[in-house]
Amino acid sequence: MQAAGSLAGVLDRQGPDSDAIVFQRCTWCGTAMYQRLLCPVCQGSDLRTERSEGTGTVRHATVVHRNTPSARNVSLVEMAEGFVVRGRVMGPLIGIHSGDRVRLSTVKDPVRGEPVFQLVDEPYRAWR
Repeated sequence: MQAAGSLAGVLDRQGPDSDAIVFQRCTWCGTAMYQRLLCPVCQGSDLRTERSEGTGTVRHATVVHRNTPSARNVSLVEMAEGFVVRGRVMGPLIGIHSGDRVRLSTVKDPVRGEPVFQLVDEPYRAWR
């Protein structure tokens, strides 16, 4: 693990198949954050590094067509611990929506180094 107060919030490899996101939590106010040097709430710099369980909810999903040979998904995922991370959700681009539950995949985006998530279950959608 990294020392408290250092820039964490990166993918952390602890074993051959255990990717995890590490994030910071402010020791003063308890706010969870990703890749920050100061707490966005109290501006404290005393941050401790923690490991995320890897589950979250898609808060925003969009399809990007520029600077890539094919369209790709870019999503903001709110993790169970309370911080938000930008990453990619695997699956059909049209099938990823706000509110979908996701889990961190063992795969990493080889180009951007961002976390890659997979859908936990197919949400119920009424098609009428």
